[in-house]
Amino acid sequence: MAQSVEAMTAIPARMIEAWNRADAAGFFADFADDAVSAEVDGTIFRSRTEMIAAQETMFGTVLNGSRLVRGEVPFATIVSPGVGVVHHRVGLLMPGEKEAPATRFSMQLYVMMWRDDRWVVAAMENARLLSLETMAAIETMAAG
Repeated sequence: MAQSVEAMTAIPARMIEAWNRADAAGFFADFADDAVSAEVDGTIFRSRTEMIAAQETMFGTVLNGSRLVRGEVPFATIVSPGVGVVHHRVGLLMPGEKEAPATRFSMQLYVMMWRDDRWVVAAMENARLLSLETMAAIETMAAG
């Protein structure tokens, strides 16, 4: 397999498919065993095994029945041979919802490495996409 941008951008799509099956191992199938993930709440996972265990718990509780929708890759690039970056955006639907609210969209930045003739995720940062208005409202609520 060639080191192509298309091969890198296929990873988030496979992750969405796995999420929508509630398949935690499948969701992290393209992650290196020693991958690092920084989540929206600041939690840092330092292995694929830790990520899978946490995701299984979430699929069984707060994210039970959730679905990822409207995934897109605004940019992806190979920055040097064997190293790539992918930016992905996606919405989260909870059971019974037809459209994800704007406050439930997130973005991920993936650092990819070429290992064993394929791209694997070495690091991922997951962050919420929030408008300036939403951020201001959060600050106002926090100030009391």
